[in-house]
Amino acid sequence: MKVWQASNGELRRILEGHVFDVNCCRFFPSGLVVLSGGMDAQLKIWSAEDANCVVTFKGHKGGILDTAIVERGRNVVSGSRDGTARLWDCGRSACLGVIADCGSSINGVAVGAADNSINLGSPEQAPSEREVGTESKMLLLAQEDKKLQCLGLQSRQPIFHFIGSDAFNCCTFLSGFLLLAGTQDGNIYQLDVRSPRAPVQVIHRSGAPVLSLLRFRDGFIASQGDGSCFVVQQDLDYVIELTGADCDPVYKVATWEKQIYTCCRDGLVRRYQLSDL
Repeated sequence: MKVWQASNGELRRILEGHVFDVNCCRFFPSGLVVLSGGMDAQLKIWSAEDANCVVTFKGHKGGILDTAIVERGRNVVSGSRDGTARLWDCGRSACLGVIADCGSSINGVAVGAADNSINLGSPEQAPSEREVGTESKMLLLAQEDKKLQCLGLQSRQPIFHFIGSDAFNCCTFLSGFLLLAGTQDGNIYQLDVRSPRAPVQVIHRSGAPVLSLLRFRDGFIASQGDGSCFVVQQDLDYVIELTGADCDPVYKVATWEKQIYTCCRDGLVRRYQLSDL
């Protein structure tokens, strides 16, 4: 992994230690620490200041495909090709439990604060005192077997599951009850956790896989396997296209204030500056 100075593209750090591909990485809220997951089934925490790997979590039996950070980052969640989602204690570098065992690859995970109207269920056992900030949170899992599953993060109890048109690649929360999930055949489902049987709407711009979804201001950003990347604003009506990737898949999108960053199979990280929308 490489850490860049965003303002000028200068390479600041190289984080080395994973074997095989690094599938996902994100900063902790502090901005000083990085969480990564790889095909070596390891989850690692790094100092962005000196490039040291400070913690390695082991326990998954397949590559880690996505992660989520719970509140300030005392706990993190990982989703893996082994079909499990796990909760980890960063301070003691220990697994606090298997939240879900789906029997199918978990391609995307998201953690969100639940609206008060949603019944998250009660845990069968008292949670560990090492669990911090898991109460009143939902965990969303995008699965290879066409299922989208939502659970209470602390209770481990199911809230709903939804069957899509194809494998789910990615998911994100828009609010305490609205969520988005993207499929391999190009559908973006908007669902309401309070009545999840039928989607609020399905957005379909092309048949290319939806690879990344990210909440942004009043809407979201999506990227697809045909190189398209677009910003949907307000009531999901107003769309801005981000150009440049041509036909190479755009794997991931990140934002910082008015700037959008994309990473593409062509080996480039692109930065877009948005004026006031």
